[in-house]
Amino acid sequence: MSTSPSPSAEQPARTRRGQAKAARRAELLEAAARLMAERGFAAVTLEDIGRAVGVSGPAMYRHFSSKIDLLDQMLVDISQRLHDGGAEVVDGAGDPEQTLRDLIRFHIDVLVTKPDLIAVQDRDLSSLTPAANHQVRSLQRRYVEQWVDVLLAVDAGSGGSLSREEARVRVHATFGLLNSSPRLPAFGEAELRTVLGAMAWSALLSGR
Repeated sequence: MSTSPSPSAEQPARTRRGQAKAARRAELLEAAARLMAERGFAAVTLEDIGRAVGVSGPAMYRHFSSKIDLLDQMLVDISQRLHDGGAEVVDGAGDPEQTLRDLIRFHIDVLVTKPDLIAVQDRDLSSLTPAANHQVRSLQRRYVEQWVDVLLAVDAGSGGSLSREEARVRVHATFGLLNSSPRLPAFGEAELRTVLGAMAWSALLSGR
């Protein structure tokens, strides 16, 4: 008589395995971001990353086919996180000014909690495969346009006449300001959030 496990018994085991694999993948990506931010993409190997979390070199290939595959996944992940988080802020929108403040707060939260990822994205985007580069840039463009739409709504609400082109320039310039934060001198997290938030608001609305 067959004693194979029922589907209901198999499912929790699969779920646990999937959760464990996802947790290990996240751990590896975090270690990779830290090492690459410190040394640069070219100076880090898969074996270095594995050692940082106690994973053997061969075991790394269960998660990533190569170092470039790891970089692809890392930067697509952070770009998707920014895009999806921005969309969530906009979808839960109240008035435009509050939505813009919430977008700034969300972006700064990512910066201060994932500074290594931001540093790697800023420096090593050109090392992505063409397909991943296209995906990252597409997500980035759509994330920018989320901000542009909200900034234009804020401007229109105060009787302004900001063009979409200028709004886009302001958003890109603000990202440049914010994304430089991993290179800033050491500063308390709460104070950094306050300073960056005030500067971003001023940059977006300067001269209005």
